[in-house]
Amino acid sequence: MTPERLGLLWGVTVFAGAVAQGLAWLTGLPGVVLLLSAGLVIGRSGFGLVEPLDLGAGLGTVVGLLVSLVLFDGGINLRLPDDGTRQAVLRIVLVRLVLALAAGLLAAHWLAGLNWSLAAVFSAIVLATGPTVVTPLVRQIRLASPLGEVLEGEGLVLEPIGAVLALLLLELALGDLHGWRELALGLLQRLGGGVLIGAGCGWLLAEALSRIPAQAAGALRLQLTLGSLFLMFSGCELWLPESGLPAAVAAGVVVGRRPDTDAAELDGLIRQLAQLAITMLFPFLAADVSWAELSPLGWGGVACVLVLMLVVRPVAVGLATWGLDFSLPQRALLAWLAPRGIVTAAVASLFAIRLEQAGVVGAGRLQGLVFLTILLTVGLQGLSAGPLARRLGLEAAADPGPVGPAAVQQQPGGQ
Repeated sequence: MTPERLGLLWGVTVFAGAVAQGLAWLTGLPGVVLLLSAGLVIGRSGFGLVEPLDLGAGLGTVVGLLVSLVLFDGGINLRLPDDGTRQAVLRIVLVRLVLALAAGLLAAHWLAGLNWSLAAVFSAIVLATGPTVVTPLVRQIRLASPLGEVLEGEGLVLEPIGAVLALLLLELALGDLHGWRELALGLLQRLGGGVLIGAGCGWLLAEALSRIPAQAAGALRLQLTLGSLFLMFSGCELWLPESGLPAAVAAGVVVGRRPDTDAAELDGLIRQLAQLAITMLFPFLAADVSWAELSPLGWGGVACVLVLMLVVRPVAVGLATWGLDFSLPQRALLAWLAPRGIVTAAVASLFAIRLEQAGVVGAGRLQGLVFLTILLTVGLQGLSAGPLARRLGLEAAADPGPVGPAAVQQQPGGQ
């Protein structure tokens, strides 16, 4: 790929994302829905101006670094204010790990026609609700506490788990792993290793940030943080593939809880870059969607996604919140709002490349079903989340600040 073509790829992507965010601000529509639509317009399904696979081996690196930035910001802002909120997040994560994985496997095989190996990979890929989608929606519709914290906490915990598990299931399908014992050990190594490395790097970064003079705080803090984050993520990926995502979350949590790091000021700087990363990544990865991959799925693919949205998610949330202090409207919103995001799209794109290179039949169907899940969950849930929250009386007190993507950058709150 020529440098000129590469520059045009990013120029078109960033411009399309900026236009989508501008339209979201003007219309009040969810920004993530318009970002996804922008990607469809500029990509394979539209004018064909952007082809993510043109980046070749650099695709995973670019996406991984930007996603680590978003997850790090989420870790800084992760707030679970009481025991009930923490218990709700933990229970939702555990129930969905069992129920959603099994149900996704069966639905993908019986309804969408994937073989068992690819159905298992699909189930793990779409396990997590994406913080890159949930957080902008939560901030834009201003959900009353503790719903926003529960949704964001669920996404931040499950996102790394789903990505790591999907990678291990892919390696199992390709014959790189032998048996479930190796899979379980690999999951423990990547998640545990990532969290330990992230916590250690977060502590070192917090120590360094606490020693920066106040007069040099702004730019130097940001540069040191980005350098440390990207070095940590790259090192984790080199040592243990997919361990960089849990490391990014853990590092953010540690830095965010050190009172001497002035995390609020740092978050203001990081959040701007995280928002830019979302604006770039969503159209870029949506550009990889091809109608040729979606159309063969037919109504079976649509039925598979609707089962996950309308049956599996409500059952999982109902079981997880049983006996907790959540009202029926709160349970209804938690059961409905579960859009998939950037990490889901990135993992699907990268896995499809590996499967095609290995000659595995059905790689295109796997990618198509993942993107169909993203399209339906982001479109239906993104557009309906605001009206549903208002109808159920679950919005926070009115804020005199701006509404729309502008408010995303000015409101305090967790990623």
